[in-house]
Amino acid sequence: MTPIPYLTFHGNCLEALETYRRIFDAPEPNVMTFGEAPQDVRDSMPETSPQAVLHAALKIGDGWIYGSDDIMGGTPRMAGCSVTVDLPDEARARAVFDALADHGEVHMAFSPTFWSPGFGMLTDRFGIRWMIGVETPMEG
Repeated sequence: MTPIPYLTFHGNCLEALETYRRIFDAPEPNVMTFGEAPQDVRDSMPETSPQAVLHAALKIGDGWIYGSDDIMGGTPRMAGCSVTVDLPDEARARAVFDALADHGEVHMAFSPTFWSPGFGMLTDRFGIRWMIGVETPMEG
């Protein structure tokens, strides 16, 4: 059993997942758009762009991130929850942190801590909160 974060975006899910794919050097995400859904499903939802993402999955390392556009409307921005990724070395972790922070908001600069040689927190330009760190011997 593996928990998988499901991220909701406001019309830019595909752009966000493509950005994450590049940052994490991940394979192409699997994407189903609203326009690809069966007609009865489309009829049961509010009018939505056919290009809106109904469901997507991006494999990052051994884990996954799922996502969709807010087709039903009204989903608040992410608060009180962060996607956490620990990378094998400080240089890679810093590079990922810096890439996610581009046009975002840094809450805690990436720097050494008492538990890790590098750790930082931010909200990216898509409104997703991240905690990026370096793997430590205590994990896993």
